[in-house]
Amino acid sequence: MNKLLSILIIGLLPGLALAHGEHDGAMGQAGDPAKVSSTIEVMMSDNMRFTPDEIKVKAGDTIRFNVKNSGQIPHEMVIGSMKELEEHAETMRKMPGLQHTEPNMIALKPGQKGSIVWKFGKPGTVDFACLVPGHMEAGMIGKIEVE
Repeated sequence: MNKLLSILIIGLLPGLALAHGEHDGAMGQAGDPAKVSSTIEVMMSDNMRFTPDEIKVKAGDTIRFNVKNSGQIPHEMVIGSMKELEEHAETMRKMPGLQHTEPNMIALKPGQKGSIVWKFGKPGTVDFACLVPGHMEAGMIGKIEVE
């Protein structure tokens, strides 16, 4: 049993890196709510889309994403590199009840609202997705262009 548990844990470690806050430095970091540069409203829907799904921000800006789940099923918004998102999506398929507590993620039940405050690093592209199993695969992804 211990060997099986060890194999399971080792197999999940790459996907858990995102859950423990190991992000690409270009992606940014948790922002200070007192230093928000601007607010962006993001809607999540059951058609497996974010609105908007393309966002532009400036490097160094702290953005408050006011996120609303307008659907009838749970959705989430997770900010990260596509590699991190894909690894974490795999972890979510293996552990569908995993609860998010990191500052780059928010999970919302139908009708719920919440926010993510994020400070963006250097210029580049940052991705976001819904990692509820099957949602990212159905196209529930977006891009943030950091100028």
